[in-house]
This record gives sequence, structure tokens and C-alpha cells, in this order.
Amino acid sequence: MDIGQDSSKNLPGSNDPHVQQVVKAAHDELRQLMRQRAEVMKRIGTVKQTIVGLANLFGDDVLNEELLELVDRKSNGRQPGFTKACRTVLMEAARPMGAREVCEQIQQRIPPVLLRHKDPLASVTTVLNRLVEYGEAKAVMKENGRRAWEWVADPSQSAITKTNGQSLHKA
Repeated sequence: MDIGQDSSKNLPGSNDPHVQQVVKAAHDELRQLMRQRAEVMKRIGTVKQTIVGLANLFGDDVLNEELLELVDRKSNGRQPGFTKACRTVLMEAARPMGAREVCEQIQQRIPPVLLRHKDPLASVTTVLNRLVEYGEAKAVMKENGRRAWEWVADPSQSAITKTNGQSLHKA
């Protein structure tokens, strides 16, 4: 076999309709599972947000040890991850927040998390965009034309929108 011929088109069976059928079935199942994962992540976020809201209203005493850990309210001795910190800030925010605001909140709450990042603002922006991809957050356009992010409490809200509710197109 020539070294230059590494295309899968040259492999035996690659044009076989049965092979194509199996590949298509696997692809369809993967897409379905990815959708389900996004829905489960959104639901987990919604339930966590509800629990955090209840703890904010009634105090952490209403939560048992396991719940405190599950909603990241208990210090378990290890430093929370960067993505987890961004999630927590968005979940607890009363309004859409810009990347700089999220960065400032993390700096106030758990400064060591930012120390490991050369450009914390860029890292926060990357994580916020990933949370949008996961369906956990949505990007909104503030009145001043700047982008902000907010936690998605309802899975049907995961589109990118302006603060007045109009849909935006991804750039």
C-alpha cells in the first residue's frame, strides 16, 4: 500500500451499505445521547439553582452535608474548579453578567482559582461560551451592546437572545 493512500475510501468494506448503516446508526445514537446529556445538565443546573435559592432564603442549615457538597456550598478542603466557579457565579447571579463581572466575583470569592490562569478574563470567556454550548447558560446582548451570560433555569431558554428577548444569530 502506498504511504500517501490513507483515505478511508480505500479500506475494504468502506462502501459496503451495511457498514454505512452501522455508522449512521452509531452517529444517530451519539447525537441522541448528546442531546440527552445537554438536557440532563440543564435539569441538574435548574435543581441546583433551586436548592441554592432555598439555602440563600433559609440558610445553609436547611441542607444536609451531602446537599451542601452537591451544590458546592461546603468547603471540602479542595479548591473548586474553574468551570465550577463560573457556574456558581452565574447560578447565584440575579441578572446577566459580563465576563469581567464573573471574573471579579471569582476574585472576591475564591481568588486562588484565578492564580493558575495567565489571562483570567479570556479563560472566563471561554468557560462561559462552553456553558452556552452545554445548554447551561445563555448569551445575551446588554443595552450597551456588550455580551453577557445568564444561567438557564428553563431548558427552552438556551437560545442566544438580546435582553429584550429577541434572538441573536451566532457570529
